[in-house]
Amino acid sequence: MDVAAFRALEPLCWRAPSAHNTQPWRLRYERWAVTVGWDPADTLPAGDPTGRDLRLSLGAFVETCLIVAADAGLRLDWAADHDESDRRVGRLRPARQPYRTPFRAADVRDRRTHRGRLTGGADADVVAAVDAVVRRAGGAARVVPAAGRLRALLRTADRQVYAEPAVVAELRRWLRLDRACPRYRTDGLSDRCLGLGRAAATGLRAALAAYPALRPLGLPRLLAAGDDPLARGGSVLALIAPPDLDAAGQVEFGRVLMRTWLTLHRAGLAAHPLSQLVDVAATRDALGTLLDVAPERIVHVARVGRPAAPAPRSARRVERAGGGARTRTAAVRVG
Repeated sequence: MDVAAFRALEPLCWRAPSAHNTQPWRLRYERWAVTVGWDPADTLPAGDPTGRDLRLSLGAFVETCLIVAADAGLRLDWAADHDESDRRVGRLRPARQPYRTPFRAADVRDRRTHRGRLTGGADADVVAAVDAVVRRAGGAARVVPAAGRLRALLRTADRQVYAEPAVVAELRRWLRLDRACPRYRTDGLSDRCLGLGRAAATGLRAALAAYPALRPLGLPRLLAAGDDPLARGGSVLALIAPPDLDAAGQVEFGRVLMRTWLTLHRAGLAAHPLSQLVDVAATRDALGTLLDVAPERIVHVARVGRPAAPAPRSARRVERAGGGARTRTAAVRVG
């Protein structure tokens, strides 16, 4: 295995998506393999207590590595080996042929999460293409109906999320609302990526800073009412996983998730995750009723459509340096 060649590609691999843009994956380079694991410091124990989003993001990272390596002509495959105690999910290892994929490194580089205005949504052909990707893994993709009901569910989910002090503290840790923040260009959710102007970003910073005092006075309800992503257009797509998906299966489904996002990107569309709908048990159950599917099988929900304007590029910790990659670190500060 040409470890040096893959190491040079690592910065592009870090373009994989992760919840709150925490970038939890870590690579351990060995002579004949690269072990993929994670750093618990970059997980979300309050917002993602079951680790579902962590495992989906690790799977998305694995798929991204395979796509980037294949486009460079490197022959790699994936050996799953999930081990919670060792904090690893498997190994990239030498193969006889490059990974077979329709996607290219340029797709990885250019894909964006888009939280702004979307024109239209996913038409029948795009939904069918995404559904075909998911069905090959034993799942399905479904358009969520009843926009009015969905808006109410989003507000309920947002209120529940903002009502949890530990979840809000975690969110504050990963928000980058001040461009002078040392980690503004390395990780987290920036004001630009959230589509916030300077005034809105300043207001959100102030509200979250006063959260302990304002929470009993109804701040969670105000924060939930302050944003309506459905008003910014697009359709809502849910990914349904196979039944009884275990931890290792969630990692593999993360690879499927990455393929669906790249399928949308190829069609000129972008996605805006609405994870709160799945994170909150009551809204996940209601979604299950709307879709006539077991709620625990709904693992991802996103607003999708054609971006009305280019989305900003999200930050990454790893950058190219001297032909290889290095991790940029900085002290944590609330942005």
